[in-house]
Amino acid sequence: MAPKTTAPATAAQESTPRQPILPVLISSPADVGRLEHELNQIDETLTQLGLRAPGTEVKMPKTSRLMDIMVDQNKLNLLREEDRKELKQFLGIVKEQAPYMHISFGADPSVMFMEKLMTWLRQEIHPFVLVTVGLQPNIGAGCIVRSTNKQFDFSLGKTFMQKRELLMAKLK
Repeated sequence: MAPKTTAPATAAQESTPRQPILPVLISSPADVGRLEHELNQIDETLTQLGLRAPGTEVKMPKTSRLMDIMVDQNKLNLLREEDRKELKQFLGIVKEQAPYMHISFGADPSVMFMEKLMTWLRQEIHPFVLVTVGLQPNIGAGCIVRSTNKQFDFSLGKTFMQKRELLMAKLK
């Protein structure tokens, strides 16, 4: 049996654009804005580095955890200008075109819950959906979900109001 060989990649295969990934931890419009700001700082620092005289000391900006995750999952190198431009363009597209949702809870949701929620939303709704989390202590339990044109009230208070007659009958 002859050993399997793989054909060398053609130019068409190499130039296929990769689909960028928006990590689950980047979940809100504020996260996208912070990444854009951080990327601009990195870009400015590297531009200044090119303009400085050789031998001068330059302090590189530290990258945030979200930026590290974004770069790792998309296999980018921020030292390359092409990768920075690609990331800047992707973040701009996400900021302008991603569907937004606002979810209000009665208490702060845990990080693990938000990761699971974002994973589900990105698989079932849209791969770049962004969520802003709000707190409304009067909700009690459940949540209220708002999009640009719909609102859904999944709170316990709303359920009690809908079933008020049954609740009052059981209490008597």
